[in-house]
Amino acid sequence: MRIAILETGAPPGTLADRFGDYPAMMRALLDGAGSFETFDVQEGEYPADPSAYGALLVTGSAAGVYDDLPWIAPLLDYLRVAKGKTRMVGICFGHQAMAQAFGGQVIKSPKGFAVGRQAYRVQARAPWMAGGGEEVALAVSHQDQVVGLPPGATVLAGSDFTPYGALDFGDGAISFQQHPEFDAPFARALVEIRRKRLGDEKADAAVASLDQPSDRGVVAG
Repeated sequence: MRIAILETGAPPGTLADRFGDYPAMMRALLDGAGSFETFDVQEGEYPADPSAYGALLVTGSAAGVYDDLPWIAPLLDYLRVAKGKTRMVGICFGHQAMAQAFGGQVIKSPKGFAVGRQAYRVQARAPWMAGGGEEVALAVSHQDQVVGLPPGATVLAGSDFTPYGALDFGDGAISFQQHPEFDAPFARALVEIRRKRLGDEKADAAVASLDQPSDRGVVAG
């Protein structure tokens, strides 16, 4: 399978030097799934024909979908055009971008940051979710949240903090607020680089939570 990675951001600070960029994390997570080609969305790069790929993966980003950045609107337009022409998976910012593009709403949540390992309760089980349990536990790092569902979207999983944590938009398009591509060492390093912003209490709890088991392998499957 040919898989197109739409790269929308980069790890902060020097973390990319230590752990690789987001496309590298995606390739490692999905090792053996097919061949990968990366497109730098911030530079205006997109697959000319989305149907030439078996799937599009939209990465995380420090940006918000509501930000006045010149590459946001073209990305949302592209997602609308590509929907139904190939399968699509959005992660974190990608989750929010797909929801916004397809008619939902995303805001900077007054609840604050979600960091560390968080478990989402499965609310609807699609056929491709066979083998999973009643919860999906993965690393998270976000403040923005989807607060309005696009027409026809199904909530696959969520929590009290993040009710719309995983969505199925139909036409083979799904998205996750969590980060299956983040392994525990990277997730810990990400917390540490943001410790001052988070505060010691929240950062310590997030780091400790990452010692618990992750469902990265299940979600990758």
